[in-house]
Amino acid sequence: MTILGKQIRMERIINRNTGKTVIVPMDHGISVGPIAGLTDMKTAIQQVSEGGANAIVEHKGLVSAGHRRRGRDIGLIIHLSASTSLSVYPNAKTLVCSVEEAIKLGADAVSIHVNLGNGQEREMLRDFGQVSYEARTWGMPLLAMIYPRGEKIRDEYDVAVIKHAARVGNEMGADIVKVSYTGSPESFRKVVEGCSVPVVIAGGPKMDSDREILEMVKGSIDAGGAGVSIGRNVFQHPAPARMVQAISTIVHDGSSVDAALKVLG
Repeated sequence: MTILGKQIRMERIINRNTGKTVIVPMDHGISVGPIAGLTDMKTAIQQVSEGGANAIVEHKGLVSAGHRRRGRDIGLIIHLSASTSLSVYPNAKTLVCSVEEAIKLGADAVSIHVNLGNGQEREMLRDFGQVSYEARTWGMPLLAMIYPRGEKIRDEYDVAVIKHAARVGNEMGADIVKVSYTGSPESFRKVVEGCSVPVVIAGGPKMDSDREILEMVKGSIDAGGAGVSIGRNVFQHPAPARMVQAISTIVHDGSSVDAALKVLG
C-alpha cells in the first residue's frame, strides 16, 4: 500500500506524462528572511501556479499562509531541514520537521537539504538516513537537495563533486535528487548517468538575463535531467507566471530557448 501511495503522490509533483517537473522552492525565509517575492505567500504561490509549476517547497509554518483555497492546484513539498545566515555554521542543516508532521499538513512530498564536505556532514547524513526510512515507511516521496559546500570543497560546481553529491542522494534513498548545474550538457550528462533516480537542477543566485536562465534549463534537459527546482530566478522575476510557463515549455515540451523567450514576450 505504501508503494501505491508513493506513486500517487509522485504524480502530484511530477508530470505523469512527461516524467519531468518544474518545482519552485520558497523555503528561503528561514535562511535569509522575507526576501523580495516571498513577502506575500498567497500571491507568490498563485503566480507560479498560474504559470504551470508542478510543485512548491515551503516550511511548515507557511502552509496556512500560502493556502489559497482557489486557483490551479499545485503540489506541496514540505522542507524538513533548516539553518540561518545568522549562524556561525550556516551550512549545518538541522531537522525542524518530521515526515509524519508533513503528512498532517497535507504534504505531497518532503524534502531535505544536505551539505557535503564540511564538519557537520555526518550529522546531516544521519538525519538523511532517518528521514529516508520514515518517508519509505509512510509512502512519501523524498526530494534530496545535495550540495558540496564546506571546508573540503574547492569548487562546488565541479562535475566530480556534483556527480558524487547526486549519487549520495540516490544511495541514501531519495526519490528525486536536486543538485547544481555543472555548466554544460556534456558535463551534466555525467551527473545524470551516475544517478538512477530523477535529477533536477537548482536555480542558484539571481541571474542577469532570461536567456541565461533558460539556456541552463535547456542544457540540463538535453543532458537527461528531469526538470528544475528554481526559486529566486522565478519568484523575483518581473513576471513569475510567464517565467514558469517559459521554463515549462522547455522541460515538458522540449522547446528551444528562443521559443521559450517568445513566451516571455
